[in-house]
Amino acid sequence: MANILRKEAFIMPEGMVYLDGNSLGPMPKGVPDRVATMLRDEWSQMLIKGWNKAGWMALPEQVGNMVGNLIGAPTGSVVMGDTLSIKVFQALASAVKMVPDRRVILSDTGNFPSDLYIAEGLVGLLGQGYELRTVAPEEVISAISDDVAVVMLTEVDYRSGRMHDMKAVTKCCHDNGSVMIWDLAHSAGAIPVDLHGSNCEFAVGCTYKYFNGGPGAPAFIYVRPDLADTVEPALSGWLGHRQPFDFDLNYTPAKGIERMRVGTPPIIQMAALEVAMKVWDGIDIQDVRAASVALQEQFIAEVEANVPQLTLASPRNSAVRGSQVSFQFEHGYAAMQALIDRDVIGDFRAPDIMRFGFTPLYLDAADVSRAVAVIKDVMDNDLWDNETYKIRARVT
Repeated sequence: MANILRKEAFIMPEGMVYLDGNSLGPMPKGVPDRVATMLRDEWSQMLIKGWNKAGWMALPEQVGNMVGNLIGAPTGSVVMGDTLSIKVFQALASAVKMVPDRRVILSDTGNFPSDLYIAEGLVGLLGQGYELRTVAPEEVISAISDDVAVVMLTEVDYRSGRMHDMKAVTKCCHDNGSVMIWDLAHSAGAIPVDLHGSNCEFAVGCTYKYFNGGPGAPAFIYVRPDLADTVEPALSGWLGHRQPFDFDLNYTPAKGIERMRVGTPPIIQMAALEVAMKVWDGIDIQDVRAASVALQEQFIAEVEANVPQLTLASPRNSAVRGSQVSFQFEHGYAAMQALIDRDVIGDFRAPDIMRFGFTPLYLDAADVSRAVAVIKDVMDNDLWDNETYKIRARVT
């Protein structure tokens, strides 16, 4: 296995063990200079000329191809822009149009709630008997019946890290005549993904987690190449128009993945993301996965040997676990705040999940052992039992 540790490529506060890259990645060192250059030399000096002279308008596809390289997507099948919620809506609304004689959107109870909220909103908007149906994650395949129009799943469960079998689920979906959408929010940049090989119609994802694009970094959408010129974009924004600067009063979709663009791209964020993606140059995602699993296995073994108060909530089998490990503890929120106060950074997910992400680009075995030592101290000495740690913040 190649050494993929790139600690020198990131800005990290001294003494911190950062186990929350599955929620927000750290800042790559090249980002401040790139953003400063964009502000100083492009926006301030070029002003409106920057769209052409600095190539701002082309960034969504350029960066989309960089992301596509890491998720098994052919060149020209991924485009950046907007938020993940917008991209979920866009994919879902386009997908239901492809199966007009069916009315069920199938998902699972482990899906990220935002995806389900978007589906609920679309169902309410469509009326006509459409429904969102959710089942337990392990029941998805058996629930793909002949009234299901679309199956929409997050590949890696945000709470437990449980991982769906992308190819198996997609094949079952297609055998039933349904359309498949994958949310890669907890997959992209963490595990090997083969969108082309899976044959799914759509995929979406964010870039502020494992791709380290920064808070609010733009999302991406993938459309299978054979569908790209025929799929109907439900959000027909002006930058998805074939000739946006002709300012036609009627919408004509652009060719290929460009039709999935909606509004003006966030160029400052896109500049940060572009340089963040360069950290991946020369890195094989298979090596990232192997290193991540090794760190996770070490973490689980050391926690279970030293901290019996915590109960493993993630699958024990690494083959069906993403790049995070979750433990249950009744007072998990307070315990996590105590850890954060001691520079071991994870996060909490209701009702009782303490969640830890493993990103081997900036974590090594020594970091894992240091983190476990702090966890043991917090638990053995009830350091979490402090009223300050029990006050819920707006973000957990």
